[in-house]
Amino acid sequence: MNRRFKSNLRKLWANWGKPILTASIVVLTFKSAVADWNDVPTGSMKPTILEGDRIFVNKLAYDLKVPFTTWHLATWADPQRGDVVVLFSPYDGTRLVKRVIGLPGDTIELRDNRLLINAAPVDYATGDQSAINAIPAPNRPGRQFATEKLGTHPHPVMITAARSSPRWYGPVVVPTGQYFLMGDNRDESFDSRFYGFVNRSNIVGRASAIALSLDPTDHYFPRWKRFFQPLP
Repeated sequence: MNRRFKSNLRKLWANWGKPILTASIVVLTFKSAVADWNDVPTGSMKPTILEGDRIFVNKLAYDLKVPFTTWHLATWADPQRGDVVVLFSPYDGTRLVKRVIGLPGDTIELRDNRLLINAAPVDYATGDQSAINAIPAPNRPGRQFATEKLGTHPHPVMITAARSSPRWYGPVVVPTGQYFLMGDNRDESFDSRFYGFVNRSNIVGRASAIALSLDPTDHYFPRWKRFFQPLP
């Protein structure tokens, strides 16, 4: 009986266990070093990214890391101003999604939510209709929308009447090898204004698109129009 049980166990391992384990290792290694997706549970990047969006993360956008670590094997690019990136928070190590605002050497200042980079005010255009439409109508009162023209990445930003994030900040100079990150939802984002600069090694990769979107306020019904949309 024991001999038959051991024989069946070996067959089970050979036919199912080993292939499943091998496939799992390959998939997890790929997700760790090449590409992954990231669920977004908060609204800190509204109106660009909504709660319930699942975003595609290109982990080869800037470098190649040892799987399951932050050790760099090779680097071919650095985050650019305006990139949406996934990072490990220097505050508590959780994964966050933010936009790159300040590069190493930049002087960053915020004056009543008006961004200045190296003492030059960033241009804004008001009334981004696509951004307004992304927010459900009942949640729009008390919110203002604009397009922030940040280098080659013009993108929508949102401010609210009730705010928890500082509208005045700096000026501060971004140190070498570090970055200043902010959320597009400027009044409700826990970002570099609170936890400071982000080390280059903490940046996991660039978020390039919304893979899929489920509405947590409507029984997680798919938001079909947001599927496969590129991120500005």
